[in-house]
Amino acid sequence: MTSSYFSYHKPKVLQALRYHFVSRKEIKMMIILVNIFAIFSAGLYFFKKVSPLAFLISSMLWFVLMISLWYVLPGIIYRKSATFKDRFKVSFEDQHLFIENDRGSRSWPWKAFSSMLESPHFFHLYFDSRSFFIIPKDAFGKENEVEVRKFLKEKIKS
Repeated sequence: MTSSYFSYHKPKVLQALRYHFVSRKEIKMMIILVNIFAIFSAGLYFFKKVSPLAFLISSMLWFVLMISLWYVLPGIIYRKSATFKDRFKVSFEDQHLFIENDRGSRSWPWKAFSSMLESPHFFHLYFDSRSFFIIPKDAFGKENEVEVRKFLKEKIKS
């Protein structure tokens, strides 16, 4: 169908990783529970049922969770992954996805992907709930983005 060259840009990759984490059910549930806990502890503090120290500790839990999910975890993954520093050629073909760079190439049949998620700057192609490959939308240009989206949705049935 189509092929294109791309490389990754750190701010966009960090945003895509955040999008991945926040879209996971267990992370969503944890954020909801921590927010409920923070609101509950604020209410208890307001009605003088808990000490300021207890309220401060519960607030710190919220801050640590949000900072970890928003900055620390995406930063660690970005630094550890050599993938984000390479330049790639991606080819979408009828039977498989083909990726290559200076060090080699790899292809996957479309049935190897379990789902696809779209974020503002990337197509996230998931092998399973934790393993995925992101392809920048701007690799195809605005004129081909709609065509690529349609093709990926056709090939990867979620």
